[in-house]
Amino acid sequence: MGQKIVVIGGVACGPKAAARLKRLDPSAEVIILEQGPFVSYGACGLPFFLGGVVKELQELINTPAGVPRDPHFFKAVKDIEVLTRTKAEAIDRDKKIVVARQLETGEILKLPYDSLVLATGSSPIRPPLEGIDLAGIYTLKTLEDGRALKEALANPDIRDVVVVGLGLIALECIEALFKAHKRITVVEKLHWPLPTILDEDVAFPLKEALEDRGIEIILGEGVKAFEGRDRVEKVITEGGREIPCQMVLLSIGVRPNVDLAREAGLEVGPLGIKVDRHLRTSDPHIYAGGDCVESRCLISGKPVYLPMGSVANKHGRVIGDNLAGMESVFEGVVATAVCRLFDLNIARTGLTEKRAREMGYDVVSTIVAGADRAHYIPGQNPLLIKLIADAASGRVLGAQMIGPGDVLPRVNTVAAVLRSYGTIEDLAAVEMAYAPPFAPAIDLLTTAAWATQNKIYRLVKSYKPYEVKAKIDRGEEVILLDVRTPKEVEAVKIPYPNVVYIPLGKLRALALEKLPRQKEIISFCKISLRGFEAARILASLGFPKVAYMEGGLAAWPFEKEFGL
Repeated sequence: MGQKIVVIGGVACGPKAAARLKRLDPSAEVIILEQGPFVSYGACGLPFFLGGVVKELQELINTPAGVPRDPHFFKAVKDIEVLTRTKAEAIDRDKKIVVARQLETGEILKLPYDSLVLATGSSPIRPPLEGIDLAGIYTLKTLEDGRALKEALANPDIRDVVVVGLGLIALECIEALFKAHKRITVVEKLHWPLPTILDEDVAFPLKEALEDRGIEIILGEGVKAFEGRDRVEKVITEGGREIPCQMVLLSIGVRPNVDLAREAGLEVGPLGIKVDRHLRTSDPHIYAGGDCVESRCLISGKPVYLPMGSVANKHGRVIGDNLAGMESVFEGVVATAVCRLFDLNIARTGLTEKRAREMGYDVVSTIVAGADRAHYIPGQNPLLIKLIADAASGRVLGAQMIGPGDVLPRVNTVAAVLRSYGTIEDLAAVEMAYAPPFAPAIDLLTTAAWATQNKIYRLVKSYKPYEVKAKIDRGEEVILLDVRTPKEVEAVKIPYPNVVYIPLGKLRALALEKLPRQKEIISFCKISLRGFEAARILASLGFPKVAYMEGGLAAWPFEKEFGL
């Protein structure tokens, strides 16, 4: 017989590593230990099960052909032994033995190995707050969690739900709660939605989407305690608010399961088990991957924690290759993510502007707005894109996208540029596919790259909406020049007295008469394509202080006045 491989963890990385190894080395003896009752299931589909998009929980277990991925499937199809409800309790590295316990019978197993794979995953964070163990406080990580939450949503006595945290999983679950006709309050300790994914100046459409549907959002305020007799009845915030509820969804992140590795004497960092490029731990006979390890950020070169199913599966393949002697490597991640809330698509890759500045980069960032396909094609949708780059080198650092428009091909394009350490020039040169039903002739991502080039080359000055609002609040003498058509202005406008309306087509003729030379002039339109053009016109006419507002009204999150 071939080498003996024990895999601890049976959801994503572990089964992938085992299956890859068996394809390359059929003689290997492989055993997977999973302490839960299910293996190789689509945990990322759980929010969609709650919302009814996935009709049955079994669909998250089945293969695309409808065959359950259970221990029988793994033995019959892949010649892999799977032991469910079996917990690995210790690793004897000297004797190369895993000590495990079958949870239903209590039987102790001693499993020898030539190589060991740790795919122990992560666990939801449950902070040690007063009342945290009350009934009715849920997390969402396993199929059992999904089933329990689905049953709770069907309970008519549960009317008020508090969601703690406003990250990716929380957003996807909020839509399911809304469909179940629950009254929802969201409590997020940081100051805007998706705070680790998006910058504040991109996240405002999320807040609007939630509030427009009657969902209350409490930002910048954490939870202090949960109150109730046997079941949760109230959430107490750090600001002293008391929020009545019959259910809480706790969604404040996950922690890597590293206790087994640490007790075995393996090197563990603050973000997870430490591994090399081959995903070997500090013991050359033990590999680790998935949510239990720290990865390397390809942008900064620093350790990063990225608990994503896509990354876990890639880890599994690399581990399987190496177990079979192929010397495969996993270089790192650029932290690409995508999600949806109602009609909004949200995507991010690379560093946020906030994080890039904290890391000391000479940051230049640009916001652009536009349509995801040709403007004359029915069904085109708006999209907001923010690009972040290093001004000194021109290197792309990250991107964020939000709107009803198509984000996936655009965020994947930036992710590919990030992985190749590309610059804004490289991104601008990417040959984006074009046909009117799919994209405009100049893709919005290309527009974002060009606008960033303009800033790096200092060809034009621009401000983001937050910066414009700060100028107004400080009482600076600035003129906001709205160059939209009269019909557009009638529909919606910024209600400030320092706004001057001159349609772009009349700007050359009226600028010298209508605009003061001594004041700074910031031009804008719906998306600021015309705003940019207006700034260039004013500069050519000799106005000394001109700029445009990035993203135009589409990116303006503050007061607006709507016509009839």
